[in-house]
Amino acid sequence: MVNAAQVSNLARYDHFRLYRLFIETESQVKMLQQLEDISDSYSFMGHARQVNQNLTIMVAPHKIAEITELMERFELQGTVLLHSMQELIDKEQFTIKPKTTPPAEFNWQYYHHLTTINQWLQLQVNTYPHLELIQLDGSYENQSLIGVKLAKNPDNFAVFLECGIHAREWISPASCTFVLNELLTSTRPDVRNLADNFNWFIFPVVNPDGYRYTFEGDRLWRKNTRPYGLCRGVDLNRNFASDWNGQGASSDPCRYDFAGGSEASEPETQALAKFLRANVAEQRIRTYFSIHSFSQLVMFPYGYTTERAPNYNDLVAIGKEGIKAIENTHGMQYVSGAMIETIYPSSGDSVDWVYSALDIPIAYTFELRGPPDSTNMFLLPANEIIPTAEELLAAIVAMLDAAKRLGYYSTGGNKMEL
Repeated sequence: MVNAAQVSNLARYDHFRLYRLFIETESQVKMLQQLEDISDSYSFMGHARQVNQNLTIMVAPHKIAEITELMERFELQGTVLLHSMQELIDKEQFTIKPKTTPPAEFNWQYYHHLTTINQWLQLQVNTYPHLELIQLDGSYENQSLIGVKLAKNPDNFAVFLECGIHAREWISPASCTFVLNELLTSTRPDVRNLADNFNWFIFPVVNPDGYRYTFEGDRLWRKNTRPYGLCRGVDLNRNFASDWNGQGASSDPCRYDFAGGSEASEPETQALAKFLRANVAEQRIRTYFSIHSFSQLVMFPYGYTTERAPNYNDLVAIGKEGIKAIENTHGMQYVSGAMIETIYPSSGDSVDWVYSALDIPIAYTFELRGPPDSTNMFLLPANEIIPTAEELLAAIVAMLDAAKRLGYYSTGGNKMEL
């Protein structure tokens, strides 16, 4: 829990309402687009793009009368999912372990501060001989991007797990540390097979400044924390050199999906890209998973064009195996498909970049629990951490097996080049 002095400086969302809208006409699309452009009192979870689209928005309390009138005037259908976002944030505080928590007490019944996560990674490195700590160049606030390499055989192909690029998506670091722990400790034959026959690069928090800020400033912060004029923060998953600043990204520093001053302008993006370029061939990185929330999706390139990826059919087949494994775990239903077909257009994301620039053929973005109309959004209850992470692990097991059967991890195989 935080003390009274800290509380006074935290962003609060008392009486901020969450609406789920259904767009039926072009006039509604245009109205919502204009509303997003002119007002910072509406937080859009995605953008109004077309008719027959669902859209979630969070509305500041002083705009509730305005949105009510606009919905009536434009005959816009919608429901209130939540009447006060702050109630969720306050409730979540009881499921956060203190920053002083010893790494030996790290677990998946609670959410953890960045310091605790990094200390836990160091503890694992000290415990397991095949595990190596990796510290990449600092963030804007001079924090290292800390990850680990698990490697039992230098001839193995490698899997890269990128987590926590969007600060508020706490289930991402939590699930990725769970996967790492399973690779280290599980006695399940399928998990032991992954630990022994693939090498792993796992970075639980690639946006350390933003993640820390969600604990100490604004729980719903998404970007990094670098200032741009009066506003600050870049959406690091819009900052990569894959159709940078195209559709689904913004050139406005005050927007949640601001793409940055230029492609790969941010130190976090640069650090990650530099490491991947230097290691993709030597370490045989052929699989890349970027872990996000929410919406229950398993997506592959591309996000910025409707052109199909060269191995589209294989990516469809592998994705189907992933969502089948997820449903078989706890009954949760996910959807798989190309990003632009499945969620919304996006440019400058890491998965498109590693796929196109580095020729990593198996590249997916996961959007973990909850569903698209979730009332929890990025504040997934802590009692869902373990089942969500179990679903992610099941999907990874199934997808790597499917990719292997398709020939992607055969030395000299015809599936190595895109």
